Amino acid sequence: MNSDLLQLSGAVGTQAAPHLFGVPTVVNLPAHFPRGVAAHYGSPFREERALRTGGAFTDLSCLDILDISGPDTLSWLSSLSTQDVQNLRPGDSSELLFLDPKGHIEYAAGALASESGLLLLLDPGYGASLADFLLSMRFMKRVEIVERSDLTALGYVFPDDESATHQGYPPQPEPLIWRDPWPHTAQKSATYGPEDARHRACGIRRVIEILAQENLTARAAQLLKEGLTPAGYVAWEALRISLWRPSIKEVIPGHTLPHELDWLRSAVHLSKGCYRGQEAVAKLVNLGRTPRRLTYLYLEGPDDSLPAPGSEITSEGKTVGTLMSVSRTWEEGPVALALLTRSLPASSSLEIGKFLASQEVIVALDGKSSASLHERPGSELRLLGGLRRGERKLL
Repeated sequence: MNSDLLQLSGAVGTQAAPHLFGVPTVVNLPAHFPRGVAAHYGSPFREERALRTGGAFTDLSCLDILDISGPDTLSWLSSLSTQDVQNLRPGDSSELLFLDPKGHIEYAAGALASESGLLLLLDPGYGASLADFLLSMRFMKRVEIVERSDLTALGYVFPDDESATHQGYPPQPEPLIWRDPWPHTAQKSATYGPEDARHRACGIRRVIEILAQENLTARAAQLLKEGLTPAGYVAWEALRISLWRPSIKEVIPGHTLPHELDWLRSAVHLSKGCYRGQEAVAKLVNLGRTPRRLTYLYLEGPDDSLPAPGSEITSEGKTVGTLMSVSRTWEEGPVALALLTRSLPASSSLEIGKFLASQEVIVALDGKSSASLHERPGSELRLLGGLRRGERKLL
């Protein structure tokens, strides 16, 4: 369904987006780009810059929203997902992953606590299948799962300061606002990339406002009156990539571990109870190294195209990785997020079709987490085992 905001001046839909970057011919948008919202409003670079500085909003009507309610909601979702959400209060934001038994990512969702449970925000196309999975796992739990097509969303970017205010935000006395936890490392979690203060997303927070579909046009008119400008989905995606922020777009189905994307930092609780895939998560944190690593790439190549997501990355004739998300940014030009073989040196030259690429390391080459020994999963059992061994020695 097309968004009402495609009626705004200059809007070019994602179905056909000519002149995306000011050149006469451009490859089609990646297949994972949502349909039905504006790709841009005439100048993706200008829109990205305005978005980054808090002067723009993005139509995110394409997001899927699930409403999980009922008295067992928080404890039930904590038992199924990577995150501990049991103590969330209405208005609190979090993020969670659903894994397969081998620890591979199947779904990713932003979580916003409500009076009745949780609202889950998902990338387009994932809501219905996650709802089916959750229904299959409900058993006797007192929960209800509803796809909320009556709700929609707008995206903003603001300084990462809880005391910061903006002329257009928050918009209502009790707004539904999801604050992206990225890149802050949650309690009982760990990183595979730089510490929070050194992360390139430090100081910037993405925010998503959830509102009734029927109020979208009026809300956009209010924002325009207050001086904000619309930024298309191309600008929103370019900013995400430049902040090293992983999404389901970086996931190869059945093959991607959260450690490889540095996604433990905001979406995985290492000390909570069992969930599907927990054993694989804990084993890698305790004993292993990531098979691959998320990497930021600077691309050089034709001005009239970009390599397609999913493209093979080679170095000296050998396949070393996969291109995941790609865009052009106003400041750095063509950039991408890629999954590379962990042991590949950071100085290696890379080829992606007609493009050459250089790396900026995100996930460390040593493939080890920041979790100290006492923070790792199962530390209480290791401590108990040590005490027992000590007791035996005393005997």
